[in-house]
Amino acid sequence: MSAEPRVLRYTAFADDPDGGNPAGVVLDASELTDDAMQRIATELDYAETAFVTGEADGVRTVRYFSPIAEVPFCGHATVATAVAIAERTRPGTLRFATPVGEIVIETSDDGIGLRAAFTSIDTELAHFPEFVLDALLELIGVDRSQLDERYPPRLAFAGAWHPVIVIAESHVFDGFGFDPGAMRAFMDAQGWPLTVAILHRLSDAAHGALRFEARNIFPVGRITEDPATGSAAAAVGGYLRGLGAVHPPARMVIEQGRHVGRPSRLDVDIPERGGIVVSGRAVPIR
Repeated sequence: MSAEPRVLRYTAFADDPDGGNPAGVVLDASELTDDAMQRIATELDYAETAFVTGEADGVRTVRYFSPIAEVPFCGHATVATAVAIAERTRPGTLRFATPVGEIVIETSDDGIGLRAAFTSIDTELAHFPEFVLDALLELIGVDRSQLDERYPPRLAFAGAWHPVIVIAESHVFDGFGFDPGAMRAFMDAQGWPLTVAILHRLSDAAHGALRFEARNIFPVGRITEDPATGSAAAAVGGYLRGLGAVHPPARMVIEQGRHVGRPSRLDVDIPERGGIVVSGRAVPIR
């Protein structure tokens, strides 16, 4: 019987091991079965664990598992995996074959640490069915009158569908809550495998970049909110472009994780067309 592969632990979208979103990384999962990958992800109990299951012609095949199921894509685990590889080789361009398509990641060393920037697949935007939106707002205890009129609710896609809700007032954003079991059942019924992105617009960041704070609902295992969600950040970039709320090329900063004690920062570049670029640091968790 082959030995159990080494499971690395990184946190992404932060330069402090106590911040960001922890991810498991298995750099050689070529001999693991689906059941074995799911078991490792469940035992680790991070939001996602990434498994590199093979490599051909410079393209690594990567799969992602939450504690309860395989998911199509995970941004923070992609950043963590890319940084783990760059630490063991050298910074440069990486290509991952994922269930949603090929993802290109640029890793770099800015003298402070390693960063990774992934480009999502192209984005899509869709309207909520009214009854689905009403049910979601009821689950978080928010009324339509409390939403930000500049940013209407939509379903946004950048590899997986993320509902996007923008709340106008900070006290409503900070104060909403939900029942994790009821939310999990509702998300499963809608076919939403990843997070529900709840946002609040903050003042602009440096150089005029749009700045939002996010709370991403993700009830899996002991987790209820995701500290940093790269896939949702890409979806939000596509959402803003699809609404005409930005003039590409544009930059956005998403702050996340304050509500769960793991502050994170995601930098998002929005081109005129094509995939959204999401970047951030990742560091090992010792």
